[in-house]
Amino acid sequence: MQPELGEAPRSTPLPQVIQGGMGVGISSWQLARTVSRAGQLGVVSGTAIDSLLVRRLQDGDVGGDLRRAMDHFPIPGVAARVLARHFLPDGRGENVPYKMLSMYRLGASRERELVTVLAAFVEVFLAKEGHDGLVGINLLTKVQLPNPAALYGAMLAGVGYVLMGAGIPREIPALLDALARHHPVALRLEISQPHEADVPLIRFDPAAFWPDALPAPLLRPQFLAIVSSHSLATMLARKASGRVDGFVLERATAGGHNAPPRGPLQLTEDGQPVYGARDDVDFAELNALGLPWWLAGSAGNPAALADALALGAAGIQVGTLFAFCDESGLAEPLRARTLADATADRLEVFTDPRASPTGYPFKVVRFTDEPDPAVRERVCDLGYLRTAYRRPDGRIGYRCPSEPVAAYVEKGGREEDTVGRRCLCNALLANTGHAQHRGEGVVEAPLLTSGDDLMIMRQFLQGRARYSALDVLEYLGCPLPAAR
Repeated sequence: MQPELGEAPRSTPLPQVIQGGMGVGISSWQLARTVSRAGQLGVVSGTAIDSLLVRRLQDGDVGGDLRRAMDHFPIPGVAARVLARHFLPDGRGENVPYKMLSMYRLGASRERELVTVLAAFVEVFLAKEGHDGLVGINLLTKVQLPNPAALYGAMLAGVGYVLMGAGIPREIPALLDALARHHPVALRLEISQPHEADVPLIRFDPAAFWPDALPAPLLRPQFLAIVSSHSLATMLARKASGRVDGFVLERATAGGHNAPPRGPLQLTEDGQPVYGARDDVDFAELNALGLPWWLAGSAGNPAALADALALGAAGIQVGTLFAFCDESGLAEPLRARTLADATADRLEVFTDPRASPTGYPFKVVRFTDEPDPAVRERVCDLGYLRTAYRRPDGRIGYRCPSEPVAAYVEKGGREEDTVGRRCLCNALLANTGHAQHRGEGVVEAPLLTSGDDLMIMRQFLQGRARYSALDVLEYLGCPLPAAR
């Protein structure tokens, strides 16, 4: 029986293990479904899910899963239009570039928003198919413009949890309340040099998509904020726009983006950020909030789970072990190579303070027997990590320190901010096997991220070359379904 509108779905026990919502497509629907069917919380990644959907369609939707889910999309006509534009029954052909979606901007067209609504619906629908377990979606607060559409699409599919970090998701709880009723929402757009009297708003109106009467209200999912400190958790618990249902406390050993160290940035001799006592968490203050929380970052082992429970946590969030299992969305050659090199100690996890255009430290897997990659020609054609700025004429523009340097500087950016930046949008899509072809044999290269636990992967593998998501849960001590 579904909870009433606005009621968190607490009829089922809290999961001890949350499978991390990783990268672009790494936390795939196949992975989330496997974890949720086993009684834990499977999570799909919603970042750039619209671009991933149309690339999968252009590669032929082998197996027909996407089209099966699209058949259930409730807003009339949308799936047919997206299929007509992007589905290629025989795939693209060798070295043919993907047809791109337009980059998001303030006031995106209704049709552009609907692609994102559809994509999030499809991913959550497939993750929920065939079982009654709860499924979550992970989004980055920093990627503001597509988030309302992605959240609405996930809620149309019945998502049970929303997890958001990489920023301060203070406005999201009220947004979930409104979307559950198909009400219009507005988020303040983060912008360089804002005018206090004129804060740009990201507006999204679900009612505009329905040609007739609105459907029944939707389940309001539980909201878990991903935080790096007890102070941020306290602020969100007290001052967020609505109900926060819990927290994922993510330490600096977790993969992907890390919170920067508190205080002045200091680097080790090899150029990694230094975390100190100011970054420690007061678990007593966290427990005093009276909300469930999960520990993340080097938490993927039975001892860490026991320690987290002893500290007062409801459980752990695990990323690295799931990122390299059979069900993840990581391209098979990259997965196999990474596991082989981890076993042979031929890689390292480097916390790069410059790689991400967001300005947050970003963990990069570096293969020690691989030469330095060729210099990539700077192209910004996905734009998820662009930031808004106000032009001299007052209009809103967009820039990214990973775009061509001259273009960034012309838009008022500082040239020094471009040094060392990588195009994460294109690289993370390449991780899934959907790299863009640039012509004349040039293909976007992957950029793999992982938590520090990758460095001890050999202990988990114990001679195996591959493993499943259920192997991870069994290792953590979780009860498994009778039929594996």
